[in-house]
Amino acid sequence: MSTDIPYMAGNMAGRPGHPNKEIEAAVAYAEEHGWRVNLRNGHAHPWARLLCPAGNRTGCQISVWGTPKNPTNHARHIMKLVDKCVCDNPNGDENAEL
Repeated sequence: MSTDIPYMAGNMAGRPGHPNKEIEAAVAYAEEHGWRVNLRNGHAHPWARLLCPAGNRTGCQISVWGTPKNPTNHARHIMKLVDKCVCDNPNGDENAEL
């Protein structure tokens, strides 16, 4: 995984973008890999929750914070968790296509 986080202006999903461009790019990266964005407006501190392609209660979930202490590290962490998700791969092969 590259340490550079690409920035995409706006988003194609019709949802509001994250205020931080690096975190928005990480959320867009998750969407490209089949993850769903569940906006948490008015629900405490997370800006959104990302749900993996498995789409069930045992699937991976990632909280996306609105104002993390270190946005760059938070964005990298999101991308790393997206890459490590094996919920839709029963063999647990991390190199398989998501």
